[in-house]
Amino acid sequence: MHFISEELENYIANHSQQEPELLAALNRETHQKILQPRMLSGHFQGRVLSMLSKLIRPINILEIGTYTGYATLCLCEGMQKNGSMDTIDINEELESIQKKYFDLSPWHTQIQQHIGDAIEIIPTLEKKYDLVFIDADKENYLNYFDLIVPKMNEGGIILSDNVLWSGKVLETPDPRDLSTNVLLAYNKKINEDPRVETVLLPIRDGLTVSRVL
Repeated sequence: MHFISEELENYIANHSQQEPELLAALNRETHQKILQPRMLSGHFQGRVLSMLSKLIRPINILEIGTYTGYATLCLCEGMQKNGSMDTIDINEELESIQKKYFDLSPWHTQIQQHIGDAIEIIPTLEKKYDLVFIDADKENYLNYFDLIVPKMNEGGIILSDNVLWSGKVLETPDPRDLSTNVLLAYNKKINEDPRVETVLLPIRDGLTVSRVL
């Protein structure tokens, strides 16, 4: 489902900050060589993530779902000089393209790649986070959220991607459609959970901003 017209999407992108050269190269290579390139955050959403990170000025960032590392680099743009980025992905085949662009970035010494199951990795991370971006398997969004909240600093921000799920959240889901059913439960939970306050933004496929109280 397209929530706004392609013409309007192009206007929005053309009137937002230009995509940095390194990210443009990563964008191109992802579309040329990697399956499902639509999973890439892309120009406009990337600039939104960058702006939010610059407003938050996080020290420690956690990303669940690296893909090719585009959003990772966008989030690093607002990270403090003494900060760190932990990014987790289960697909080891993407590690080389991630590392290639991380090594070309100004944050190459601050980014820690974790390959494996985020449910197992998150409990081993001994940090408090100021900013978290969830963009992985939808079936585990509820689990990720409950693992993350205790690791957040007060006032920390949790960003959750794809929460509109191509408009499927407006339909009566098939009981066998686990992703849609979990996202419906997730959207309800983060809107009602007393530990956070949440606003849902209709950016691309839906992005929620949750502030930890």
